[in-house]
Amino acid sequence: MRGAIILRNERCSILIADDEPIERMVISKTIRNYFQEELEIFQAENGREAIEIFNKQKCDIVLLDISMPGIDGLEAAEQIRSQSNECCIIFLTAHDEFDFAKRAIKVKALDYLLKPSAKEELLAVLEEAVYLSGRKSAREGGNSHGIVCPMENGGEQGAEEQEAVKKRLLTGYVSEYIEAHYMEDISLQDVAGQFNYSDAYFCRFFKQNFDKNFIMYLSEIRINKARELLSDITVNVKDIGQRVGYRDSSYFTKVFKRVTGMTPSEYRYRYGNTDDGVGR
Repeated sequence: MRGAIILRNERCSILIADDEPIERMVISKTIRNYFQEELEIFQAENGREAIEIFNKQKCDIVLLDISMPGIDGLEAAEQIRSQSNECCIIFLTAHDEFDFAKRAIKVKALDYLLKPSAKEELLAVLEEAVYLSGRKSAREGGNSHGIVCPMENGGEQGAEEQEAVKKRLLTGYVSEYIEAHYMEDISLQDVAGQFNYSDAYFCRFFKQNFDKNFIMYLSEIRINKARELLSDITVNVKDIGQRVGYRDSSYFTKVFKRVTGMTPSEYRYRYGNTDDGVGR
């Protein structure tokens, strides 16, 4: 298959679709360096080729540039989603095209990354995608008990001031919600649904108001909580991971090391003067 790069691994595979060869090369190199043998990588030059590769390989993760000639990333995603409810779809865009990306709501994308994406942002999203793919469980969107924020302010305030107040209120509500639920299996789609917003709008709002994407923000909260818990030497590392929302201890260790530069046990040994041997 033209443009395909294969790294042997039966557990998880990723398809990178971008019409810019250098962009594909940089992303592929980043993935290989970080995930090593965890991922099998395929590349596509356009949406049509991405669909062909996906239909043949049934990739677990699909990373799609929105703007590609011919079949664009959104149309390719729609066709891919019609074939699989379980694959994790991540969109790339060179511009702030979130109005355009509203078409992507029904494909339930995991995230939307603005090109060129920061390395840490890309790795954080891919870590989550690999974890979800490993579990092989599709997360269904929905809002059985959505939170309705008091977004209408009324009064004599100007439109711009009202909008600023709305954003401050929503930012506070979102922060409080994540703080209360970080230990659960929550996703951007889950939180967006709680506040009755589309994934695309909420993703844009989140990046504008928190200066990072949802997954990075959630990871930082969880790791900071884990740091606090690691000071208690009576609690083993695996239990700490579960307490902060990581059901898989190896995934917890991987995220912790990416954020802090050391494993949980190494962190405890350095700052708590003990090492229980778990998490290496």
